[in-house]
Amino acid sequence: MIKSLFDISKYTPNGIWWNPALTSSLCVMLVILVLAIIVKIKSKKVNPLEKPKGIMLVAEIYVEKMDKMVEENMGPHAKKIGVPIFTFLYIYLFIGMIWGLTGMTSPFTYLFVPLSLGIYTFLQIHLVSAYFTRWNYFKRYTSPFAIFLPINLISMWSPLLSLSFRLFGNALAGFVILSMVYDVFAKISIAGVSLGFAAAFVTPVLHAYFDVFSAYIQTTVYILLSMQLIGAEIPEDGKIQYSKRKLARMKAKYNKQLSSTGEVSSVVNK
Repeated sequence: MIKSLFDISKYTPNGIWWNPALTSSLCVMLVILVLAIIVKIKSKKVNPLEKPKGIMLVAEIYVEKMDKMVEENMGPHAKKIGVPIFTFLYIYLFIGMIWGLTGMTSPFTYLFVPLSLGIYTFLQIHLVSAYFTRWNYFKRYTSPFAIFLPINLISMWSPLLSLSFRLFGNALAGFVILSMVYDVFAKISIAGVSLGFAAAFVTPVLHAYFDVFSAYIQTTVYILLSMQLIGAEIPEDGKIQYSKRKLARMKAKYNKQLSSTGEVSSVVNK
């Protein structure tokens, strides 16, 4: 069983390549796509003067929550890019973690999937740092002294390993424990009667913890850590420059409105 968790490339008896993790991951993204299309269609029919209801209420609460999380952990300057990315990642992680409830394989019980997400966050951390610090980015590896270069080169991989194995470990732990419980009940029999049906009275509690509760906790932890790790790479002067650019855009927009108002007033006076 453990060997199959790492053997992500499999073949059917007909020789067709098949990947359970990829299949589950594609199904999760398909669910998200359908939800996004429904919200898009509903949003065109919503009256902005009325309180949202149903799925639009849930969508509005969710977007506001992610907007607030990005602003608190990365700053208002990162909302334009951070909100769309982490809005998708949060719902993808949560649905992916509870996907085992459908009877299919959870994507995160295969190391390849959480490792891919860890690589994405790892690249974001270093790309953001390089964007704001330019050539000073390389000084981080020789700080405080050049002799620390080997240590810094090793420690730079810690976010990747931490984020990846946290998701993988928790998903794998729940999968193994639940598999053992189902196997135990399936093998127990009294007077020739199998007690496999008794698992239905025990496993719901385990599913509630390992699939639902753990999914929420691990998703939130992953998103918060990613936001803080990426936000920490933005220097204070970078935030100040963003604020100045935003203020300049607002001033230009205000001046444009004043000029258009003045033109309308002159036409009316004539």
